[in-house]
Order: sequence, then C-alpha cells, then structure tokens
Amino acid sequence: MAFGIDDAVAAGLQVINKFVPDPEARAKAEADLRNSLQAWDKAQTDVNVVEAANANAFVSGWRPFIGWVCGIALAYQYVAAPIVMWLALTFGLKLAAPPRIDETLWQLVFAMLGMGGLRTFEKIKGVAR
Repeated sequence: MAFGIDDAVAAGLQVINKFVPDPEARAKAEADLRNSLQAWDKAQTDVNVVEAANANAFVSGWRPFIGWVCGIALAYQYVAAPIVMWLALTFGLKLAAPPRIDETLWQLVFAMLGMGGLRTFEKIKGVAR
C-alpha cells in the first residue's frame, strides 16, 4: 500500500486531535499544518518551474532520460544479449550468460507509455501548457 501526502496529512491531524485538547488551539494547529503544506507545495512548484525552464537535458529532461534508459535496457535484454550469445555459440566461444534485467522493467515502461499517452491526449485536447 502506498503512503501518500493525504496519509501524512491525516496522520498529522490525528496527532493534533490527540494532543491538543483546546478546540481553538486545535483549529490553529490544523490551520498551521495546512498552511505549511501549502507553502511546501508552492516551493516545490517554483522548483519545478525553474527545472523545466533549464536548457540542460539532465535537469529538464528526466522523463526523456528515463525513457532512453528503459529503451536501452529493453534493447539489451531482448536484442543485444541474445545476438551476442548466438554469435558466441556460432563461433564456438564459451561465454558466461549475460546478466538478466528484472522483468519489472516492463512495469516502468508501461507506466511511462501510459503517462505519455495521457500527455498526448492533453495536447490533442489543447489543455497542455
């Protein structure tokens, strides 16, 4: 089960409700918690804007980087390694089997392709920035 920000907020509110008996103080503590979370969200949004505006692909291009890594890993797993092993057997070379990539790579690839599809849908509908 995933632990998200909603779970963290709920846990924080439970702590406040348990340890702050005064209703006015409790309301102030809850408001402070929500304000601090909003400030954190705003700061993260500012960081995201700066990163997205950067011309360096290693800063603004993490999605393409992950896409290339997945593509290279799949090419290694299903094209390069089998061809190298076939060539080694054809020429009588004894090679140790190359390391295998965990099959969970597919989950990452499918997630990225699905998210890319959603982005394409946004662009088609004209709601993408």
